[in-house]
This record gives sequence, C-alpha cells and structure tokens, in this order.
Amino acid sequence: MLSIPESNVVPIVTLLVFVSVVLLFEGLYLFWRARRGVAAQRVHHRLELLTRSRATEAQRIVLKERKLSAVSSLERLMRSMAPAVRLERHIIHAGLHWTVARLVLSSAAAAVAGGTLATLTAQPLYVVLPATVIPGTVPWAYLMRTRHKRLKKLEQQLPDALDLITRAVRAGHSLPLGIQLLAEEMPDPIAGEFRLVHEQVSFGVSLAQALANLCDRVPLTDFRFFVVSVQIQRQAGGNLTEVLGNLSGLIRDRLKLLARVKVLSAEGRMSAWTLGLMPFFIAGVMNLANPEFMSPMWTDPLGQSMLKVLLTMMFVGMFVLRRIVRIRV
Repeated sequence: MLSIPESNVVPIVTLLVFVSVVLLFEGLYLFWRARRGVAAQRVHHRLELLTRSRATEAQRIVLKERKLSAVSSLERLMRSMAPAVRLERHIIHAGLHWTVARLVLSSAAAAVAGGTLATLTAQPLYVVLPATVIPGTVPWAYLMRTRHKRLKKLEQQLPDALDLITRAVRAGHSLPLGIQLLAEEMPDPIAGEFRLVHEQVSFGVSLAQALANLCDRVPLTDFRFFVVSVQIQRQAGGNLTEVLGNLSGLIRDRLKLLARVKVLSAEGRMSAWTLGLMPFFIAGVMNLANPEFMSPMWTDPLGQSMLKVLLTMMFVGMFVLRRIVRIRV
C-alpha cells in the first residue's frame, strides 16, 4: 500500500482544495454562461420577440408565452386586468426586456424610498409629496421616453427600408426574400422587427399574419399603410415595386412637412415651456431670498387656496398651449 509522508499531506490537501475550488468556479461560470451569457441572451431575446406577437392557438403550443410577472399568482391576476395588458404592449413598443410586475414594483419602491427619506429628514408635507411622486414616476417616464424615441426611429427608417425592398423585388427576388435582405442590411430597430417577420414566416406563419403582427408591435400609421398595400397587392395583383416606391416617397414628403411644421411651431413650444416653468423658478428664487415673504403661500389658509387656484389655472394653460402647438401631419 502506497504511503504518503506526513509532511506532504498538507500541501497535497491544499492543492486538492485549490483544484476543487477552481473547478467549482469554472462550473458555475459555464452554468452562468449557458443561462445568462451573450449567446444565451441573444437566443432568449429572439424567442421572446416571437412570443410577443399575436399567434394562433396552434402556434401558442410551440412558442413560449410572454409573462407579465415571474410569480404565477401575480401573472394570473395581471392577465385579468386590461391596464396591465396595455402596459405590456407599451413595453413591447419600447423594446425593453421588462415585465409589468417589474415596472410597477420598481416604481412603488422608488416612491416609498423617496417618501421615507423625506419623512425621516422631517420635511414638510409639501416636500414629502413631491419626494414621493417624482421618484415613482421616473420608471414610467423612462418607458414612455424610450417608446417615443424607438417609434420615431422606426418611422424615420421606414422609407429607406421600403426602397431596399423595392430594389430587391425589382431585381427579381420575392417579397419574403426582400424582407430577409432588409433584416440583414438595415440597422436596428427596424432590422429586428423585419427579422422577426422573416422568422415567423420561416416558422410557418403566413406572411399576412406576420405583417399583422408587425402592426401590433409597431403602432404607426406608416407601417399600417405598408401592410395594407402588400395585402391588397397580393389579393388583387398589381405592380408592387411601384406601390412601395410611391409609398416611400409619400412617407418622405410627410416627414419633411412634419419637420417644417416643427420649425414653424418652435417659438410657440418655447413660449409654452417658458410660461410653464418661469413661475416655479421665480417662486423658488424668492423663497431662497426671503422665506418669510413666501411662507404665507403654504402656511396661511388663504395663501393655500390661492396656490391651488393658480396651479390649476397654470396646468390648464399649459394643456391648452400644448394642444395649440401639437400639429399632427
């Protein structure tokens, strides 16, 4: 029997422990990379995009259903609530990998944290309320801002995408192949949307259904024009390249007109921002310069009533100004 000198036992045990720890961390890293690595995240993202689209019952068996929450009981509760479903659609439009539960809970946690911090520092009520409301609205504002920017980017990319499909069809390729070329050549986010259309067609979904799913994911009028044009051409026939070329030119002209309208209404929008923010700025400066002069506005009952009336009139005026300068083309 092989005997190991007692003086060598400690180094050998130390070496074995070291190798075991290295192998443990290596195994954990490989497990993490298989579940959360770049390649795994890419595959998960592609499958998640597929589940976001409206599918038939036969397709729902194959595709994993998108969840509103990781908790099953909360998932069932949110599925029965129409606002939660609408909020999910806004998250899809923004292209974010959030769940409805994550958005609501993060907003509530931010509001509670802000309100608790203001309460612990013994702030008055008029400070506690904004400290509670403003942090709670940050996730919602980020969602709406991201959604607006993404939809605007998609709208600007659509004319070039239609030109690419027109050139592909004019060269003799089919419409699905033109959509595939668009997904390979164009940058995101429009490439990802049309890549999903191509993948759904590859999965066996009809082109009409895949394009209808595109309209659900991108609620823009120009995309609906494109889908309706393709469906009419496939049913009634006609020159698809001419239709898409005319549609591309029409969208470009509309975007140019919208840019001119924004330039001409810039003065009105700046006036609205100035008139809306200047009273708060002046009140803040006066409060810092002479707090005793401004304190009756929120300590005296008459001052509180005046402040409520003034704020109401200001918000009504800001709403009217926004409606005036907001011109849809």
